[in-house]
Amino acid sequence: MKYLLDTHALLWFLFNNPNLSKNARDVITSKDKVYTSIVTVWEIAIKRSIKKLDIEYSSSGLKELCEKENIEILPLLEKHIDLIHEMPFFHNDPFDRMIIAQAQSENLSIITKDSKIKLYDVNVLW
Repeated sequence: MKYLLDTHALLWFLFNNPNLSKNARDVITSKDKVYTSIVTVWEIAIKRSIKKLDIEYSSSGLKELCEKENIEILPLLEKHIDLIHEMPFFHNDPFDRMIIAQAQSENLSIITKDSKIKLYDVNVLW
């Protein structure tokens, strides 16, 4: 299986937050392929810059943490962006919409607690 981490799942895993479900933690630490989106790195950078998120890591530091945990950064491709036009507006968050499009395009299951993501044609694990 291949998985894509939603932003909160990535942060909760990297910083050992107890809000991350045991099931999600087990999958992330398994031998399965785990990704996070470059969109997630971008979202975290924006939230840090507007003081909505207080972590000490820059984007490059965050990418290094991911590498140490065998979490690959999924780039944003044109085919991912093309899917946005076809998506219903169950979810208005542009970062989550792009993560959903990437998961659909790459046949990835999303690790997320976000119940709105389950409304899309995508596998969700929590």
